Amino acid sequence: MNKRKSWSLLALIMLISMTMYILWPRTNQSKDVNSKGTTIIIGSKNFTESKIVMQIWADALKKKGYRISTKPNISSSVVYQAIKSGQVDLYPEYTGTIATTYLKAHIVGKNAKEIALVAQQGMKKQNLTTLAYAPANDAQGIAIKTSVAKKYHIKNISELQKKANKIRFVSQGEFDEREDGLPGLEKVYGKFNFKSHKVYDPSLKYQILAKNQGDIVPASTTEGQLATGKYFALKDNKSFWPAYNLVPLIRTNTLKNNPGIEKILNEIDKKLTMRELRLLNKKVDVDGQSYQKVAQNWVRQNY
Repeated sequence: MNKRKSWSLLALIMLISMTMYILWPRTNQSKDVNSKGTTIIIGSKNFTESKIVMQIWADALKKKGYRISTKPNISSSVVYQAIKSGQVDLYPEYTGTIATTYLKAHIVGKNAKEIALVAQQGMKKQNLTTLAYAPANDAQGIAIKTSVAKKYHIKNISELQKKANKIRFVSQGEFDEREDGLPGLEKVYGKFNFKSHKVYDPSLKYQILAKNQGDIVPASTTEGQLATGKYFALKDNKSFWPAYNLVPLIRTNTLKNNPGIEKILNEIDKKLTMRELRLLNKKVDVDGQSYQKVAQNWVRQNY
């Protein structure tokens, strides 16, 4: 075979190979991957749970071929404006926050599904969309030392109220004044006559309990410390606090241009139970891992 024929054959083989590569189906990518060739910006609020969930979504979407960038640590007071103005396309929010803070809706007595519907309908008017909410409910609550709860047989807030004179309350100041804090709680459960009532920096609350300087603290119900076995969240047996289920909040245009995102996030979020979020938060806040590493491991194992 002469050189000219050899080069012609080689060129033909290369052309066929390139054509097959271009046409070969990408089974790991969504059909609508960044349909307009844009980068989807995922934001988070400035606390651990929000950053973990942001990174889980980002890693999962990248795995499916989407072009993603992240903006962590956005102040809770400005993140809503950030998504409305297009600075971010998507971020982890909570149904109760949308309903009460953004929509100023009255949701006392409503269940999780009803609150999610209020949030969905309200956001639609803002050209934003809430996807399916996760089972995890990051609501306000009260955490108690497990040893103290066993000693005084306290499992719920009604039992706490009856035995408050034996309990040292470690407060954060703001909780004592907010209507969704102690004042509102006492309207539903009755007066709490605690053995002691002291105010500390919120970041020190579990250190105070660990040093045996207090027995209970205001807490979010998905905090990582609640996965250690040393503390647990008292049951809100009169349903004073509404549901704050984790929910993806996304710009409607972003979703229209990338409809495959919804299925991906729904598959992820149905796995984010209360127990799962506590364990994820624990790995960062208690065990000292980075939220990026925690998210990466979770996606590898679960998605």
